[in-house]
Amino acid sequence: MRIQQLKSQAISRAKRLYVATMMQVVGRALQAISQEDNEIQRELSAFPENFTFAMKVLPTGPGLMLRKAADGSFTFLSDSEGEADLTIYIKHIEHAFRMLSFQESTATAFANDRMVVDGDISSAVRMVRALNRLEAFILPKLVAEMAIKEYPSITLPEKLIQGARIYLRVATNFLSEQRKAA
Repeated sequence: MRIQQLKSQAISRAKRLYVATMMQVVGRALQAISQEDNEIQRELSAFPENFTFAMKVLPTGPGLMLRKAADGSFTFLSDSEGEADLTIYIKHIEHAFRMLSFQESTATAFANDRMVVDGDISSAVRMVRALNRLEAFILPKLVAEMAIKEYPSITLPEKLIQGARIYLRVATNFLSEQRKAA
């Protein structure tokens, strides 16, 4: 019995670490795509300057927070504490793991009541559309089709170029933050 309990705790810790890592990646990738993609920029232009978006796992799980800058792009905030204008709460770490390991789409998770929105629903829909477009660019098509409700019509060259730009910006932003911290 003790071995089973230890195994369960290890799996639970691994899932939590995975979710925390993916929240960092998704937050930084949203920052990157808001700087790179015209369609995302149009989608997010409805938000006022300093608008904050957060996604958090309940009760005290990992999360991400972004703020809209004056230039219209979003900036990843390393400190995700505090109130946001819009927060999408994922009800449990297991639900977050299923979503962030692309076993369940965001739309399905909403339909299965695995998330709660604190803020304007139309703003939440905009952010989900941005997340879906991001996933279409950075995930292999087979995985992205499982992760999002409707795969957008993007060409392979567009997907590869935009995906590479996003990953490059994520790496660049992360490295510049590490240099500032050192």
